Amino acid sequence: MEKELLTLVTFFPLIGAVLLLFVPKDRPDSIKGLSLIIAFVTLIFSFWLYYGFDVMANGMQFEVNIPWISSLGINYHMGIDGISLLLIVLTAILTVLAILASWNSITTGIKGYFISMLLLETGMIGVFCALDFFLFYVFWEVMLIPMYFIIGLWGGPRRVYAAIKFVLFTMFGSLLMLVAIIYLLFEYQRFSGVFSFDMVKIIDDLPLTYREQLWLFGAFALAFAIKVPLFPFHTWLPDAHVEAPTAGSVILAGVLLKMGTYGFIRICLPLFPEASMAYLPYISVLAIIAIIYGALVAMVQKDVKSLVAFSSVSHMGFIMLGMFAFNVQGLEGSVIQMINHGVSTGALFLLVGMIYERRHTRLIEDFGGVAKVMPVYATFFMIVALSSIGLPFTNGFVGEFLILLGTFKANVVYAVIGATGVIFAACYMLWMYQRVFFGKVTRAENEKLVDLDWREKIILIPLVILIFLIGIYPKPFFDRIEPAVNNIVAKVEKARSLAAESGRESQNKFFATDQAETEVVIDSKEPPNE
Repeated sequence: MEKELLTLVTFFPLIGAVLLLFVPKDRPDSIKGLSLIIAFVTLIFSFWLYYGFDVMANGMQFEVNIPWISSLGINYHMGIDGISLLLIVLTAILTVLAILASWNSITTGIKGYFISMLLLETGMIGVFCALDFFLFYVFWEVMLIPMYFIIGLWGGPRRVYAAIKFVLFTMFGSLLMLVAIIYLLFEYQRFSGVFSFDMVKIIDDLPLTYREQLWLFGAFALAFAIKVPLFPFHTWLPDAHVEAPTAGSVILAGVLLKMGTYGFIRICLPLFPEASMAYLPYISVLAIIAIIYGALVAMVQKDVKSLVAFSSVSHMGFIMLGMFAFNVQGLEGSVIQMINHGVSTGALFLLVGMIYERRHTRLIEDFGGVAKVMPVYATFFMIVALSSIGLPFTNGFVGEFLILLGTFKANVVYAVIGATGVIFAACYMLWMYQRVFFGKVTRAENEKLVDLDWREKIILIPLVILIFLIGIYPKPFFDRIEPAVNNIVAKVEKARSLAAESGRESQNKFFATDQAETEVVIDSKEPPNE
């Protein structure tokens, strides 16, 4: 049963989507109920993975490797380490909460909407489980379709524009990634004599020249940077967030953005470690720009949802900055901050959606004094806002502290400049909170607002528990990600040593490599077949 568990977690939502096809569309309660049951059972399976995960083991667990298209070396190869484990659990949690959040807000096309949500869950979990490049690419592309429909059919007034922009940006990066995957396939065939898309074998065995690493890293990194999104590839994100329905924004911020950072960790760093070192200053500078730019733009937003959207750009910049510190503290902080961002920003979008359902406006100027009429709502919002700005004993503090610690060890200047983002986050978040919740109730519509009902409290309570659990006792999470992080850091450290020996560490010249440099290979078990 252990080997089948990963397949169950991945494809159970797909089974649920197929079952929904047979439910009459004039029975919306049955559609919603079945969707919730399917998502909840998937969540139980993900908890089963979490508690069955061996924290002492090194390498992939729950691994399944079955031939699929043997003539092309494509296998159904799935497996997880601690990093992908936490992202799978986060995906399952947010999907359940997103379905609950859609209970009353989606009134048209209910059947298609919930089918799209379940298909989206399968695509997202599949990306985090895939250990075959072909399978990874298929899941990466599959998740685009349901999110396109969720934004384009159930979004705001500019939903079609936002949906098309989201797909075009993502597909542009995906095509470059596909070209890089095909190149790796033929290089591995030339090296080993067999066709194989196996991600583990290619990462462990395939020797790549420095020049090859630089080009291939660039192709993969562009696809992942668009998904993160890293400045200046972020322009699709605010439109998608603002126009998406509440549940779409929750999944987009909570999970889809993490697919980009996960791609860097799973593929770019271990497969192209020396190229990662060469790109380090450029990625770090873009991350710092994202941190400051996202925070400053968030500060001047008039729409609460737009403010939260730009705060995501800033927070994802922090994640990238910690990742490219290339040390255990920075990388662990980056991974845990991926989870933290999903929890805190997902909760913020849920809270914004709850007030929008009551007032049908998200403009800050339309509120004021909301804490007087909705004290429970104001309390939840304050807790989530404080976690978003990194208050001690909340999840945000743990991630940001480790990221800044790791960055400080790697580059003091990057750490000092990046730390200003924490100050800006406090400015825009607390200023927004003051204008929305404090002061007098100046508008008659706000005097009639009804506080949270039981369904909305059920949605928010698990996220608040996670905020304090990670903030106060993060050890169980670090225990699970530490072996995977150590493996990645070891690969990069080996690349750092080779770069120092060849004199490239100080050069950082992307394509001006001489013949001696192109002879160096990373992690090769045999010399390259030249």
